[in-house]
Amino acid sequence: MDLDSALATFDKVAVNLEKLEKIWDRARPYVPSGPQLGNVPEYTTLARNWDDLLPGLLPIEGWRITESLPDIDALGQAFMDYGDIAELPRGAWAEAERPGEELAKYRHLLDRARRRVIASRLTELTDQVSRLIEKIILGIPTLDEWNAAPLGPRVRIDTPEVDEIENCLAEIERLLGQTVERTGRWGDLNRHLRFGEVHDWHDISALDWPSVLVDIEAAKVGEADPIPVPDIDLGEIGKAELTGQATTALSWTVLNPDGFERLLFDILRDLEGYQNIEWLMKTNAPDRGRDISLQRVIPDSSGSIRTERVIVQAKHYTSKSVGPSDIHASLASLSMWEPPVVRSLIIATSSRFSSDAVAIAEKHNENGLRPHIELWADSKLETLLSQRPKLAITYELRS
Repeated sequence: MDLDSALATFDKVAVNLEKLEKIWDRARPYVPSGPQLGNVPEYTTLARNWDDLLPGLLPIEGWRITESLPDIDALGQAFMDYGDIAELPRGAWAEAERPGEELAKYRHLLDRARRRVIASRLTELTDQVSRLIEKIILGIPTLDEWNAAPLGPRVRIDTPEVDEIENCLAEIERLLGQTVERTGRWGDLNRHLRFGEVHDWHDISALDWPSVLVDIEAAKVGEADPIPVPDIDLGEIGKAELTGQATTALSWTVLNPDGFERLLFDILRDLEGYQNIEWLMKTNAPDRGRDISLQRVIPDSSGSIRTERVIVQAKHYTSKSVGPSDIHASLASLSMWEPPVVRSLIIATSSRFSSDAVAIAEKHNENGLRPHIELWADSKLETLLSQRPKLAITYELRS
């Protein structure tokens, strides 16, 4: 079965499930919660409709809903029987709640199964959209240039990349279906795509797309989805005589530049002493990437607290070191982010810094120049991630 056929099947099952949920919403008030005799014609009709719809729910991992709605006459009699023997009607309560609990279980399994189907394709599409947006941004004026230019005709940007982005977003919407709550700037994204002028694309790049990406990532892996683990007994591992040593090395090649930036963002959010962490984006940035802005909270022994502004730049290199030219380019780009004043610059890399790059940063700091430069090499990030195994596992840096 191809992906499109699989999605069509999921959509049909989801429609049938929604119909059953509506039937239960209407039927539930008729289900007795105590002694009661007799049937209700409307409930009888709802129960028949329920039975007609049940074949529309396909098995998930071998399980499906098969039972009819409760017989309310028999259920009311059961409450009376429990009263006659002076026992709590636990069985009757369970029968009264059974349809709702089974619907919730099936909804959970359906959403999880769909996430597994769409995850890899969503990754391909989001990476493609990110690349295409970057290409469009590089081919249009910066916001400063656009604002400084004489007011002319309002022209929609129309390139092959725009068509590709619209096609990718349409497929993303198709993949997501009802599996995710859309908390990002979806409406703004669609509006800016429709107008498609220079300032619209800058908003798409800096604001809309990053916020939408958060929703898409949430659709790929649910909070309750387990990380795959080997089928072993942990107690037996503790009894065994283990060999080798623990390694801090991580598989940086599994990340693309965008993924490395998101990882840094999550690390910074988890570190104490940092606040107001946010993405920055300028199309004329030397590395063409997103910088991260934050405030470092600095307390002193008197109880006073001050904050300083910090900019973080990501250098996702896997086959070369960060060199002197990278340091100079990072320093040169900081003027784009001021005001307010930038007090510290963190350059973080998945690689290492050349000896010349380290010497430049050290001399810069020794001369008391602003901003103070901090170099975060792969070894520092590996230490930080050793203290945060959830992030290392989530980003598949450690198998």
